[in-house]
Amino acid sequence: MGATGPMNVTARGGRGARERILRAAEELFYTRGIHATGVAALIEAAHVSPRTFYAHFATKNALVEEYLRRFESEKPIPAEAELERADLPPAQRLLAIFDPAETDSPTLIRGCPFHNAVIEGAGQLPEVARLAQRHKQAFRDRLVATAEEAGAAYPHALGGQLAVLFEGANALAASRNDVQVFADARQAAQALLGIALGAAPGG
Repeated sequence: MGATGPMNVTARGGRGARERILRAAEELFYTRGIHATGVAALIEAAHVSPRTFYAHFATKNALVEEYLRRFESEKPIPAEAELERADLPPAQRLLAIFDPAETDSPTLIRGCPFHNAVIEGAGQLPEVARLAQRHKQAFRDRLVATAEEAGAAYPHALGGQLAVLFEGANALAASRNDVQVFADARQAAQALLGIALGAAPGG
């Protein structure tokens, strides 16, 4: 799942500096990793001075937190956004989250930005962990609601199972750099969905 793709942050000058810093973080944190991306690299990519950077973000950790919050508001993760599509019936929306993102970018598959941030934080970034937990719970809640909308038997169980499949597919695809993982996960999800719909009253 490609949550974000690389972007070139080329605008210069003081106007829009905060947005340029966030766009640089979006690219570099996701593609290179948080620990591997220093403040100097962010400053260079955003074309801002150190003074401007710290005027907007007192610490690098503050920027990491805002980078993650953007996925909850302005830049939803594409695969997760499939659950909000009005042009697909609920059952198809549940399967659509397993479709790999189409991209021409040669960038390695990096998986979920929240998962990556928690792993890199290694228990030392409590606010990052809290943001990830909140996001994962909200995503699971959307899966449950969509399963219920689809008429599945035991939607809470199905939502939880699909969440495990989705998270596992993202982690394995990233470690193997292989989008075929999503096709395998989709087949498993389809089997679970078929059972849940077949077991529903009138199914």
